[in-house]
Amino acid sequence: MANMRKNVWELGGDWADPILWYARGVKAMKARPLAEPTSWRFYGGIHGFYRPWWKQLGYLNSTEPMPSNSDVATYWKQCQHGSWYFLPWHRGYLLAFEAIIRDEVVKLGGPADWALPYWNYFKPNQNPLPPAFASEDWPDGEGDNPLYVVARYGPDGDGKVYVPMDQVDLNALGDPDFIGAGSGGSQGFGGVDTGFSHGGDVHGGVETQPHDNVHGLVGGGDQTTLGLMSWPDLAGLDPIFYLHHSNIDRLWEVWRKIPASKGDPTDAKWVGGPAGIGERAFAMPMPGGESLAYTPGDMSDLSKLGYGYDDVSPPSATPQLVARLRRLGVPETESVVRRTAMAGPKTVELLGANTESVRMTGTEARTSVALDAEVKNKVTESLTLESTTPPDRIFLNLENVRGLNDATVFSVYINVPDGDDPASHPELKAGSIALFGVSKATAADDKHSGNGLTFVLEITHIVDTLHLAGTFDASQLHVRLVPRRPVPDAANVSVGRISIFRQAA
Repeated sequence: MANMRKNVWELGGDWADPILWYARGVKAMKARPLAEPTSWRFYGGIHGFYRPWWKQLGYLNSTEPMPSNSDVATYWKQCQHGSWYFLPWHRGYLLAFEAIIRDEVVKLGGPADWALPYWNYFKPNQNPLPPAFASEDWPDGEGDNPLYVVARYGPDGDGKVYVPMDQVDLNALGDPDFIGAGSGGSQGFGGVDTGFSHGGDVHGGVETQPHDNVHGLVGGGDQTTLGLMSWPDLAGLDPIFYLHHSNIDRLWEVWRKIPASKGDPTDAKWVGGPAGIGERAFAMPMPGGESLAYTPGDMSDLSKLGYGYDDVSPPSATPQLVARLRRLGVPETESVVRRTAMAGPKTVELLGANTESVRMTGTEARTSVALDAEVKNKVTESLTLESTTPPDRIFLNLENVRGLNDATVFSVYINVPDGDDPASHPELKAGSIALFGVSKATAADDKHSGNGLTFVLEITHIVDTLHLAGTFDASQLHVRLVPRRPVPDAANVSVGRISIFRQAA
């Protein structure tokens, strides 16, 4: 029988047994020295490590032994971001972490089938931080609850932790392709083709949303207060991290069960992972001194991994393409759907771009994107009833995003009328972005070019709306960036270029 991961809000109480056993396992891991590969801080270092921040927050002192050079080279600073390895790497990370906690649970007399819960913040009334993580005390009233951390500030920076539902979405589930087209088009559900990528430039669909945003919204803070979840080099030190990633892992399985999904990549570079192309292998410490070496291909089938989820039902029964054809009034002929499903390499073409970088300070930033008339005509033609090809998809790219505050979260709107509150126009919202990992991507070093991050938002629905209203005839689109909280000058957040691309099947 597979170990079953269940919704943390539906276990039977704030301190239901699976949560209580989790807390006891975390306590045992935290009691171990940093250099021990199955310790809490060692596992945090696997995801990311930055000495000054760890020292600032009390997770490192100058007298304790560090892990061996061999262990650091094998395990530390390994997380995959901005990469098509994002999902499989984190799946292996969770499996090994779960095995360590379960090993402690069994030693303490707990159930041998203990499984890591997940936090499904999308279900009604389940977006607040689970109560066991918000209390300084154990359920008996005693202090020192290992699931509680001070450095968790929430979306408004006041310590009230929840996930605002207007800042997260499940749009990535509608992308049928795991691998992104790249070059300005869809970033795919799972990301773009990379090698080993401990902080790549382009975040994939489910990595952008909801992954990045939940990190930034839960952690909160800024470059001085450092909410743990907001920064990749600190995130693995917060116990809620693993429940958040359990949900991201669950969404991978949800996506696989959607009829339009084309499934996981079969490309040898993905299946064999970076080790197959001569780069660093994926490896995790396990109980008893063992090590888990794995490839993305090893992580693709839950039935072979010994666990499952209690709910992998898709959020909607209507395929995205069918819903779009209905919206546009295009006859839902089987041939349109079939041609889209069988389409080969995508054609990606620049539709327009702004002319200068955008500095984000205060409560709003604006720019305009000039549209190429010839390319725009191609888009318009694809949206008509007479078109014999599937309608184009349209993507907005925020390129070379730089900054010093990974907790920055902002929403992007298109063509909001002057004088109107953007929040009153959800139909014109392209999406929300969290700058998880931006500070490292901004610093030029041996691992990063300093070019920042690139985020891709699909604005197909907005272009469809403008087309149906007869207003997609202007020579430019107007873009507003609206942060969740005012962005201080010290955050130094900027967007190098905002561009729009058409992607034809």
